[in-house]
Amino acid sequence: MEKPDKRIRDFIKEHHVLTLATSQNGQPWCANCFYAYHEDENVLIFTSDDETRHIQEALANQQVAASIVLETGVVGKIRGLQITGKLELPEGELSGKVKKRYLKKFPYAALMDTKLWVLLIESMKMTDNRLGFGKKLYWPS
Repeated sequence: MEKPDKRIRDFIKEHHVLTLATSQNGQPWCANCFYAYHEDENVLIFTSDDETRHIQEALANQQVAASIVLETGVVGKIRGLQITGKLELPEGELSGKVKKRYLKKFPYAALMDTKLWVLLIESMKMTDNRLGFGKKLYWPS
């Protein structure tokens, strides 16, 4: 599959907090997580403990959503990304790749006792008002 548009990839790399959305028994939940992006694998990487509500819900239902936004009050500068995908524990070769990438962005995480998780991105929609009011970029396109 083709890589996401460079403008989407650059936007992801410019930021470091995503909002992860999960649900269980019809009850939605959001959690904010520091993340790193592994562009070659097209995954978002974050740490979280097994006991957290969002991980418990994701273990029961791997299909999750996420968003990354630029906080601005200027309508012409609004940018945001909506994502759908599956949450997994990385295994094998992927585990080493994502750990290296996450620690490069957040070296202090080496001192933490937590697990790395990956959001395997299935689709993305980016709104970028700098390209025109309400302009959308999609992946896959």
